[in-house]
Amino acid sequence: MSKILLKNIYCLLTSAENEPLTGQDLLMADGIVTEISKNIQTPLHEECRIIDCSHHVVIPGMINTHHHFFQTLTRNLPAVQNAKLFDWLIYLYEVWKYIDADEVYYSSLLAMGELLKTGCTATTDHHYLYPAAFSGDIMDLQFQAAEILGMRFSPTRGSMSLSKKDGGLPPDSVVHSEKEILDDSLRVIEKYHDPSPSAMRKIILAPCSPFSVTKDLMKESARLARTYGVGLHTHLAETFDENDFCLEMYGKRPLALMEECEFIGEDVSYAHGIHFNDSELKVLAETGTQIAHCPSSNMRLGSGICRVHEMLSEGITVSLAVDGSASNDTSDMLGEARAALLLQRVRYGSGAISTGDVFGMATINGAKVLKFTKSGKLELGFNADAAIFDVSGFEYAGSHSDPVAALLFTGFNHGTQYTIVNGHVVVDNGHLTGFDEVKLAEKGNLAAGRLLKLAGLA
Repeated sequence: MSKILLKNIYCLLTSAENEPLTGQDLLMADGIVTEISKNIQTPLHEECRIIDCSHHVVIPGMINTHHHFFQTLTRNLPAVQNAKLFDWLIYLYEVWKYIDADEVYYSSLLAMGELLKTGCTATTDHHYLYPAAFSGDIMDLQFQAAEILGMRFSPTRGSMSLSKKDGGLPPDSVVHSEKEILDDSLRVIEKYHDPSPSAMRKIILAPCSPFSVTKDLMKESARLARTYGVGLHTHLAETFDENDFCLEMYGKRPLALMEECEFIGEDVSYAHGIHFNDSELKVLAETGTQIAHCPSSNMRLGSGICRVHEMLSEGITVSLAVDGSASNDTSDMLGEARAALLLQRVRYGSGAISTGDVFGMATINGAKVLKFTKSGKLELGFNADAAIFDVSGFEYAGSHSDPVAALLFTGFNHGTQYTIVNGHVVVDNGHLTGFDEVKLAEKGNLAAGRLLKLAGLA
């Protein structure tokens, strides 16, 4: 039996719904939290790793609900540093269309490595780019990367079927027919999806956006997902340009289009959701539809400020997401939580959102969105997924009156000292255990250089 004992925890947040505890021990066995109390003793003959947490804040592992791993290789490109979404996409599609198997693999390692090191233990990825010349199984490459790093993973089988010639944004070389997309969606569900609460692998279906897929693909994806009990996801209401596109092409706003496509409900999450009006917020609340909030990307692209304060007041489930690493341009999960806290206060004032609200979005709500129903809390019987931060450094001095809030309000290094997933230490003393970080940086830079060279940018 594999055991980890967190000893003498300075501050333990078992759930964003609960008050923090002090001086507790927490025992994990075979990937599950089995005991929380003071002075837990383990038999001498049992193998058990003991981690001294007397200077640490321990929180449930955070859960990232929207990302684009492949974009890690195109961060910070000068030509689109100041572009808005549609211009940014049109430029980058012409780079991304050259992505190959190595680039999918190493970009996945890079993105997940950053997430793990900043307190995220479970993630999705919205990979919607399937170039015509690509050789290999994209989903398999991503699951290999997740297994090597030890991350809980629920990727989406993304898709694009509406190219430039049909009135969409992407080039013809990265879109596929509806039959190809639906056939492969069924394949990955049958091959990878594990419906159990403590699964390490799940699948979500995710047509990319109203401006890159047809209505028929939206409808058929929703029907396929519901037949097999998997979640649904897409980008929605991210920009005013998207609103204008939907009104011009379909004669209705994005949410009304999703209603027509049956792409709404408790099994659906929308990335961004910035530009919903009051009546649309009511629809989201009534249908149980969920939002993946991406504050850094929204600021980076100048897209606007999501109405999170109002959404939470309406009872809408809002989760947290870093979005793609070319519109953020990091996979810093704790940094994203800080951005979420501060951005709402810009729009609604200093009392708009609390640190508890933000940690709830990053943990419990994320678990609900990705259907990892035994994650998001460190309570008995829940998955042993934890983020452990050392707050003894000078950057936290003066902030210990509220150690959990200190993670968002203070500090300059968002890295964990330990990250634990499924009862395994995947970040140990600040370093990934599954892959050499120096080698990963080298491989990532080589992959990015190749991609830019093929696109004529290097």
